[in-house]
Amino acid sequence: MEYLKDKTLIITGASRGMGRALALELAGRGVRLVLNARHESALADAAAKCAALGAPVRHVAGNAAETKTASRLLAQALELGGFFGFIHAAGVLHPGPFLWELSEAYFKEVLESHVTAAYQLIRAALPELLRQGAGLAVFFGSGAAVSNLPGIGAYGAAKAGEEHLARQLAQEAPEITTFIFRPGVVDTRMQKQAREAKGGAAAILHRVFRGYYERGELSSPEEAARRLAEILAGDPRRYHGQTAR
Repeated sequence: MEYLKDKTLIITGASRGMGRALALELAGRGVRLVLNARHESALADAAAKCAALGAPVRHVAGNAAETKTASRLLAQALELGGFFGFIHAAGVLHPGPFLWELSEAYFKEVLESHVTAAYQLIRAALPELLRQGAGLAVFFGSGAAVSNLPGIGAYGAAKAGEEHLARQLAQEAPEITTFIFRPGVVDTRMQKQAREAKGGAAAILHRVFRGYYERGELSSPEEAARRLAEILAGDPRRYHGQTAR
């Protein structure tokens, strides 16, 4: 992976699902990593498995939507050397309730995990990347950003906001390769939550998400991670300001 040889990337959401699979995939390709998620034990386990593949790796447990966590991630990346950017894979769904049923706390958590965390990563990383004149910023997107499915309204709004921030960053800092990666329907914890959702829209979500599962339409987190890794190993600049699906 010449594009990222001797480079360090921050990956959020690295304790499970696609974030964890991506961390392992990139560690196996020799990329230096600073991993983030909110829960220490699962994150430490992911970091240990990445280190076992020979990659220099550090981890910072905490909420990436908070300034102190984003600052710690940058500090660790700078200590590792060769800091080159971030991949924002973290996110929360809270599926099931109609908008008027969803608690304020859950609504805020969904938006913070996708949009505020994206902003904090940009705020922490961009001054350093712009000083270098090069870097990478990847944001996990979703078709939910441009569609409306009852029971995941907060998630759709959050993904629309996150994707907008990505396109905004591509315009404001054109020297930093910035794009959105939509992985499709992947067998993650969010999929399971939607299959088991409760609330006013639960029956609709059960029909849609159980359908993906029963028809065998879900790809694995490892498959999604390999697809993104291949983009990064090739010419990611061709997706600058755009969406890779």
